[in-house]
Amino acid sequence: MQRISDVIKTSDTPSFLRSVPYNFGETKAGTVKADEWRTLTTVYLPIALVSLWGEGSAHHNSDIAASRRAILDHTMALVSAIRIACLRSMMKDRADAYRTYMIDWIGNLQVILPHARHRTNGHMVLHVWDYLQLFGPVWSWWCFPYERLIGQLQRLPSNHIFGNISISL
Repeated sequence: MQRISDVIKTSDTPSFLRSVPYNFGETKAGTVKADEWRTLTTVYLPIALVSLWGEGSAHHNSDIAASRRAILDHTMALVSAIRIACLRSMMKDRADAYRTYMIDWIGNLQVILPHARHRTNGHMVLHVWDYLQLFGPVWSWWCFPYERLIGQLQRLPSNHIFGNISISL
């Protein structure tokens, strides 16, 4: 977690990229929104993990290095699938690449985490391939705008009495 926090604090990113709280992982950071999770997963996490476990990183022995590299490769399959699904345009070969990465990630989950059980979510993400072909990239049908609106509505002052509107808005 410390390395991820360091990467968040020290990385320069374009202004259009929504960042995550600089104190990510702490209670004070609050709830991370879906778009912030996407940024964390596709930008900050790969930088942090590659710097910790990638080629040329130092480990106590070769078994640890091989184990960490396997976890890194497994994680990068998921990151690659997310990145493809979030592209601004979608073609069949991209949707197929998404599915290949997800099948690889699901297939190796119990190799990397032997006690992990397959869940319904693992099955459901394979159906995203169908949606990518039917509806295009996820940004055209995701719910981030609605989540943002709900977040804004939750911050509005309220007297918790239905039907009475505070004039101070």
